[in-house]
Amino acid sequence: VWQPGQCTPVHNHTVWGLVGVLRGAERCEEFELKDGQPRPTGHSHLMTPGDIDAVSPSIGDWHRVSHAAARGATVSIHVYGGNIGSLTRLRIGSAGNLIDFISGYDLDEVPNLWSR
Repeated sequence: VWQPGQCTPVHNHTVWGLVGVLRGAERCEEFELKDGQPRPTGHSHLMTPGDIDAVSPSIGDWHRVSHAAARGATVSIHVYGGNIGSLTRLRIGSAGNLIDFISGYDLDEVPNLWSR
């Protein structure tokens, strides 16, 4: 769930993922890795209810996502080809440097669905 004003830093995923918008809108700004640094491609797209987007290291893995609805919250569903909350990924810091991070989960306790 995205509230007005929310956005992510520029980041990657390291696995494939699908994102679908249920309500509201989000803007995705695309980046590509050049000389070891993510650089803006100059492309962005607006996702509205019913739109589905894909990310992966092979088709484009770097982006910044922001809430783009005129009012109210945006709801999107994210599905990944790995345990996204435990993967080491990269984001761009305020000085333009790459920073390792693990996003974790919003819930304090998440069932281990990966052990089945």
